[in-house]
Parts: sequence; structure tokens; C-alpha cells
Amino acid sequence: MINIIVLATNNQNKVKEIKELLRDAPVEIKCLADYGPLPGVVEDGDTFDENAYKKAAHYARVLGLPCLADDSGLVVEALGGKPGVHSARYAGENATDTEKCDKLLKEMEGKENRRAYFACVLSLATPGGPALTWEGRCDGEITTKRHGQSGFGYDPVFFFPEFGKTFAEVSMEEKNRVSHRGRALAEFSAEFDKVLTWLRHRLLEQKPPKPDHSEFADKDWSDEMGK
Repeated sequence: MINIIVLATNNQNKVKEIKELLRDAPVEIKCLADYGPLPGVVEDGDTFDENAYKKAAHYARVLGLPCLADDSGLVVEALGGKPGVHSARYAGENATDTEKCDKLLKEMEGKENRRAYFACVLSLATPGGPALTWEGRCDGEITTKRHGQSGFGYDPVFFFPEFGKTFAEVSMEEKNRVSHRGRALAEFSAEFDKVLTWLRHRLLEQKPPKPDHSEFADKDWSDEMGK
């Protein structure tokens, strides 16, 4: 029986959102913070799919447990797809959500085309490497200023026409019903019995070794927890 799936993220906003979406899953959902400082992974892929798999496979190998990673971001038509896979670091490595939104609004000044969408790719990897993926997308528009206090990231500048509000002006429950991450996780949840069967077969085939920390033994990863 698969008892644990680890969320491969240190972003506590994402952890809260995903745990809420998977609250009925018949397994224990943990996150990286439950295991102390761990070696990070460089998210240098060109696509959401590449980065999601890279994170999931990396932490599955380190922990010896199935890991679920998401890579997501905002794709803006008038900016040629930016910020895209660089959404989290668009305004700098340690930029706040407000700074990210303000940078985006600055770049969108004078743009008539405000169309944008949030994209999410989920990757569930085993310690031996194989993975399954799910995708979600949510279309909307970029506002001309920030609205709302809920959510995180670019939620205050992402207007969702069906609600007539930004994602930062609605509850988590409302957002989760329609968001890119919510849609990807809904597909994941709908297939959960098949996913568990797949995991059992893969883990039996692989007979995963003990977690391998040898290449990280001489490094201090304590600062990774804040990322």
C-alpha cells in the first residue's frame, strides 16, 4: 500500500492549496518541510513539463518516496508568453508577490491585448524515475491595477471573467474549482485509484534503494527551506 506522497515544494501557499484539493485522498500528503533541509533543484527547463518532472524526480530520488511536483506560471499574450516558466523569479529571486505584480503591470502599460492564462503541469515521479503528468489551464485577463487581498502570486492582477473578479477577490474554494492547479489536480484525483495501482507496480519493479544523500553530504542546505 502507498502510504505517503510528498509534495515537492517549499511554497507553503501551494502546500495549503494542494492539501485542500487532495483532502479526501486515501494517503498521507506530506511536503518537503516535513523532512528538514533538503538539497534544492535548479528549475532551468524550457517548459512547465520539464521543470515539474525535474523537481518530482529529484526529490523522489532523495527521499525514496513518490513525489508530486507542480510547475506553473502566468502566460501573457502581449508579452510573448512571459513571464511563463520564469513567473516565480520574474521580478528577481527574492521579489515579493506585490513586486511581481507591479513589474507585470508596468510592462503591460498601454497594451490593449490583456489576454493571459495560468498554466500548470503536475508530475508524479517514483524514486526510479518514471512519472505521470497532468495539465491544467485557466484563461483570463490582466487588470490595470491590483485588486483583492486573497490568494498569492499574480492572483491580484488576474481577472477571471466567469467570476467578474480577480483570483485575489474570491475564496480559496471558489478559486480551486476553476484554477489551473485545481483543474490539473481534479484530473489527478479522478484517476487516483489508477495512480495508486501504477505506483505499486513501479515501486515493486524498482525496489527503490535507501535515499541517496551522498552527493550532498558536505553541503549545508539549511537556507533552502525559505525558498
